[in-house]
Parts: sequence; C-alpha cells; structure tokens
Amino acid sequence: MSKPDKRVAVIYGGWSSERDVSISSGTKMLEAAKAAGYDATGIDAGRDLAAKLAELKPDVVLNGLHGPWGEDGCVQGLLEIMGLPYSHSGVLASALAMDKLKSKAVYRAASLPVAEDRQVTREEAAREHALKPPYVVKPVNEGSSFGVLIVREGANAPPKDLDAANWRYGDYLMAEEFIPGRELTVAVLGDRALAVTEITTLRDYYDFDAKYSAGGSQHVIPADLPEHITRTAMDFALRAHQALGCRGATRSDFRYDDKRDRLVILETNTQPGMTPTSLVPEQAAFVGMSFEALVSWMIEDASCRR
Repeated sequence: MSKPDKRVAVIYGGWSSERDVSISSGTKMLEAAKAAGYDATGIDAGRDLAAKLAELKPDVVLNGLHGPWGEDGCVQGLLEIMGLPYSHSGVLASALAMDKLKSKAVYRAASLPVAEDRQVTREEAAREHALKPPYVVKPVNEGSSFGVLIVREGANAPPKDLDAANWRYGDYLMAEEFIPGRELTVAVLGDRALAVTEITTLRDYYDFDAKYSAGGSQHVIPADLPEHITRTAMDFALRAHQALGCRGATRSDFRYDDKRDRLVILETNTQPGMTPTSLVPEQAAFVGMSFEALVSWMIEDASCRR
C-alpha cells in the first residue's frame, strides 16, 4: 500500500493533565504525516473516539495522546478491540511503564539500577516524611512532571501542596530517594538507542515549564559524559525498553551522580513528546533522521502489526 493510499488517523488531545502537550504533539505529527504524503486526519480524542475511528476507517492509528487513558494501556486496548494497528507500545507495556512503581519492579528484575523508593498514600506523605530528606514525591500515574515535589535536605515537614484542596494527582504516590547530579535521557526506536541528551535548567528541577516553555531548558546532545556512562545509559535504555515489552519509540530518563559515578534509571516514556522542544525528535535529527522521516517510521512500524 503506497503512502497516498494509506489512511492515517492521528489521535491527540484527550482529557488528561497533559491535554495541551498532546495537542501540540499530535498537530505536529499530523503536519509531518501529510508532508510525507499520507492521507492523514487528526482526531481530538473524546469519549466518542471509537465512533470517530469507525467512521474514518483508518489503516493505521498514530497515537499522539499523553497521560492517563491515552498512555496507560486504555486506548491501546480500545484499538486492539477495533483491530486497528497503532503506533508505540501495546497494552501491557503501556500500563507497566505508566505505573512508576510497577515499572521499577521490572527494572529491578532486569538488573537495572534504581533509586530507593516506597509507596505511600497522599495522607501518609502529608503527615510525615516518607523517606529521610532529600527525597522526591511523585504521583504513580502521571507524566510531564505533574504533581512532582522535591523535599530538600533539612526540610522540617512534608510539602504543604499534599494537603491542598485542589490536589488532582491521585491518592497513591511514590516517595523516591533524591539523586543529585545530572538529568539524562535516551530515545529508543525499535531496537536502537539513539543518543544521550543532558537536560539543564535554571529552575529548581526539570518541571512542566522547563520541559515545554521556550528557553525553559537547554538540551546538550551529545551529552558531555565519560564514555562508559554514555555507553551504559544507551544500553540501559534499550534494556528497559525490552524488559517492559515496549515497541516503536520510547524515551528513558536517568539521573547521573557524577561525584559518585552513579547512574540510575527513573522511568520509560512510551508516548514521548513530539512538540517543538521535545527530545526524541532532537535525537532523531542528531542521527540523521528528519521529523518527517521519524513520523513516517512510526507509521510504517505500526503498519507492520496488522
């Protein structure tokens, strides 16, 4: 089937905390798919997504959703039921990777180094320190750093945000040892790790604004690292991708404590961002793949799974 004859549905939007990011990712992928010659249509995914897909009858679905429902195995299950080939990871891998505690259990089983952690309820985390400071409190099933709180060394009490009436990131959290040092990330396409990027920011940490606001962060590619750390980070990213059962494109994030030469994996993103400031398109460009070529690769990779 040639590109012009291949009908592609690009789904994006949804109703998670990451809706705006998803719209940005999805519209950019839609533009690239059209530029590459595909018969592509965008769908702002709502509760009527199944009906819209049934009407469009696409040959393949390019998934641009982020966050709960679009990234955690739910929409993947819908697409499986409808018999539609789709990009990125399947039901189980998506669900495992989205759950920070379960994905870390998989990492441990694969002998990948992780930071110390424990599961806590929001009530427990608000009442007393979940770990000895410094540590990080994270929602178990959110992305884009939503709800992430850093408890600094010497803090007398847990973050007050946990008691806030407008807290909307769930009641089950992960408290994780804070790893000082450098923020690294590695993209994987299929069976290939692309590069290592170091992310720097003038903000307290790599939060939502640092990720998606122009000038919020600086991406250094290739990261200026000892050669053994570059090799190890790329190896760990590919092993995490495989251990979780991922396919298509993923991006794994790391912390590197250069004073102790300690590298730990934090999480694997099965629906990495495709915005103008996103990391996977940068790494693809670094290895010679244009954004249009990257999107075409994702579409063709998904098409092979019919």
